[in-house]
Order: sequence, then C-alpha cells, then structure tokens
Amino acid sequence: MTWTDGYLRFYQPRPQASRLLICFPHAGGGASAFRSWPFLLDDDTDVAIAQYPGREDRFGEPRVEDMDTLLDELLNEALAHVERRPFCLLGHSMGGAVAHELAMRLTSRGARPRRLVVSGRQPPSHHPLDSTIHQSTDSELLTELLRLSPDNEALAQEPELAALLLPVVRGDYRLIERYRPGTCPPLDCPITVLAGEQDPELSREAAHAWSAYTRGNCRVHFFPGDHFFIASQRAQVVATVRRAMLDEELT
Repeated sequence: MTWTDGYLRFYQPRPQASRLLICFPHAGGGASAFRSWPFLLDDDTDVAIAQYPGREDRFGEPRVEDMDTLLDELLNEALAHVERRPFCLLGHSMGGAVAHELAMRLTSRGARPRRLVVSGRQPPSHHPLDSTIHQSTDSELLTELLRLSPDNEALAQEPELAALLLPVVRGDYRLIERYRPGTCPPLDCPITVLAGEQDPELSREAAHAWSAYTRGNCRVHFFPGDHFFIASQRAQVVATVRRAMLDEELT
C-alpha cells in the first residue's frame, strides 16, 4: 500500500511505528530515490519521502522553483505527521538544504526533530552564491551532472529521457541557486553529516562546519564514492542512519 496524497509518500506505511523518518531527495530527483529505504530499516521506523511537484507521479503539476514556497507547502503537511511521535529529517544534496530549513521552521512551531541528517550538502556558511548552472545550455547541464557522477552518462545517451528530466533538473537548480540562507539559529537536535570521499560538492572542511548549526553533537561519516554515494553505498548509509536514530533514543 502507498499513501500518495500531497507531498509525502509512504511506500511501506507503518503507522504504529514509534519513530518517523522524513526524506528529501536531491535536485532532479523524486521519491523513488528513497523507495527501498523502508525495506532496509527496522519495522519500528515509518519512512515518509517528499515528492516535489513536476516529477514521477506529480509530473503534470507545476514545478516549485522557490525555496520559501516549497517550505511553506512542506511545513503544512509535515506538521500533521510529526505531532504524535518522534521524528528525524534527512535530505541529500538540495534535499539537505530543504531538510535543514524545515527543521528550523518546525522547531519554531514547537515540533523539534530528534535528529537532522544532511547528506552531500554544504552548510549555509558554504552555500555558493555565484552559481548559475540553471542558466546553462542542456549540453552544459549534462556536463555538470557528469561531473557529479559518471552514472549520469545514461542521460547523454538517451535523448528522450534527457528531454523529460533536464527541465526538472534545471528547475531544481534554479531553486537552490536562488536560495539565500537567512539567520540560522543552532538547532537543539544533533546533526549527522553523510559525505562521499570523492564528492566534488562537499569538502571535509564544509562537512565538519555543520557543527556550528547545532547545540548538540555533530558527527560526520564518509563513504566511498562520488556525489551519489548515497545510492552506491545504500546499505552502509542506511545502517549508519539507523544507528544514529537509535543513539538519539538512548541519550
């Protein structure tokens, strides 16, 4: 059974689970990026995955290309799911910025996450302010995707697939490149940072700089792989996230 109303997808609903993990995909990605996660986590974890408009089962809907608009819509829906049980937020790449911003907004509404997990994403202090990839040609955009991971070669070899996906990627790049972090008070919850050892987007310095954004502990974990280590090292990544959630329950 899958719940598909609104933003959040529950591919393996566990309404009786004692904790909730909400996941936010990367630029150009959809909820399918985390589809296997409910089956890799324990039965006491319910997994919700954000499905941004304009892709997959929301392909016909207008894309949201403004961070504040996206956060306003996510906040309204997330509040209905986080009030009755402890929850953690996890985001990869662009999704990491979304998860961090949502964590601050939820906290201001009295709904404090138990942990924030940021994957392959710089902290606000390292957010690039001069990036204009969304203004690139399709060819240049493909080159950028190949820089992040050779696995994106499939787009260059399948023009029909590229024609469908590149507008989505461009729209998400427009969102994250126009995003300007505001004041970021430290979160009360701990932060776990996941990083690829060969990821050109997240240096070791930037990964450790997330420690300034929490009053709790900040632990950084490195995995073999490029920007999409979260897929190539999925089992190890999920095991690390599970341990992080359990550690928080024990403290």
